[in-house]
Amino acid sequence: MKFGGTSMAGTERIRRVANIVRAQAAAGNEVAVVVSAMAGETDRLVNFCREANPLYDPAEYDVVVSSGEQVTSGLLALTLQSMGCDARSWMGWQVPINTFANHANARVGDIDAEKLIASMQSGQIAVLPGFQGVSEEGRITTMGRGGSDTSAVAVAAAVDADRCDIYTDVDGVYTTDPRIVSRARKQKYVTFEEMLELASVGAKVLQTRSVSLAMKRGVRLQVLSSFVEEGAPSADTLPGTMIVSDEEMDAILEENNVERQSVTGIAHDKNEARVVLTRVPDKPGAVSEIFLPLGDAGINVDMIIQNVGRDKGETDVTFTVPQAELARAIALLEEKQSVIGFNRIISDANVAKISVVGMGMKSHGGVAALMFKTLADRGINVQAISTSEIKISVLIDADETELAVRVLHSAYGLDSQEAA
Repeated sequence: MKFGGTSMAGTERIRRVANIVRAQAAAGNEVAVVVSAMAGETDRLVNFCREANPLYDPAEYDVVVSSGEQVTSGLLALTLQSMGCDARSWMGWQVPINTFANHANARVGDIDAEKLIASMQSGQIAVLPGFQGVSEEGRITTMGRGGSDTSAVAVAAAVDADRCDIYTDVDGVYTTDPRIVSRARKQKYVTFEEMLELASVGAKVLQTRSVSLAMKRGVRLQVLSSFVEEGAPSADTLPGTMIVSDEEMDAILEENNVERQSVTGIAHDKNEARVVLTRVPDKPGAVSEIFLPLGDAGINVDMIIQNVGRDKGETDVTFTVPQAELARAIALLEEKQSVIGFNRIISDANVAKISVVGMGMKSHGGVAALMFKTLADRGINVQAISTSEIKISVLIDADETELAVRVLHSAYGLDSQEAA
């Protein structure tokens, strides 16, 4: 079981979490719980590091920012004990959760879960801080923002859990953002591949690394809400959304004699920015001169369009970068202008990426055509396109985001009949 920062924000919410955990233990389950820091706490600790030393040592940074999860794991163990439960906290180095690579962005290696499993088998509830582990040198490490989901999946794999329940402030994965579309439906099942694509294009329910690790390790994930009333049914009787393998999804569809939908969900992301380089020399190697420096600087490029060449052996190149990286990307490209040979840079941060995702695209034709026609019928201009086997993304004006999501949701038949 994993609980996020909003679920752990204060003693009252921690007591609510403890009741949910106690119910699972009372049902005869062996339970391990991974917790995030209280909402806003990690940002506060990061700011302390910056104030102490703007050029902080990443190893000491990890010592500071990992303390937020240490507090909540201890508080949850104390609260469970006050309810008569046998519970204890386990720090990342006590398990141990071994990690490698850089401080502040460590990767999970192997987990020696022998002591943890023995504790759980004895009936003790194990409470672990998310986000933290231990390096080969014995130093505390952290796994980057959103790392608690990843550590929860890693622990679930290490103890061979039946599933990993991720409790958040939403009760499942919806066909789109229900704040935009009131008829959005909660999905009973979503495949790992679909969840990975949805997470990568703007859906904030699960962190991409955690889904990737769950798919690799074969850990079934379930997304649930921790904001349930006292006495509500347990997660076993009132499920949220289960993230499963493609094979399991096929078996579920066959058992229920249901055909796979062409589109599972629609995501949007307003954190994109468009960059256009005009009059780039239309010759071999020109494009690599643009994207190699950006890659070396760690700036992620998404959509890329190279226009038809001009008569003078020139072309325009359009691509997108995260909005937060726009200024850095422009500065880097300006430094390389003489090498790349472009005329000028045009940028636009008032754009949004709209994506339709679904494994059914493999077997259903016309998904892209329907998307483009639906947007065209409402006068929404497409500025760029990128695709994968199960995803189509388009770049549009940010002011048209909500309209685009609504009309596409209806066009693909995702509207719930029960919604108001």
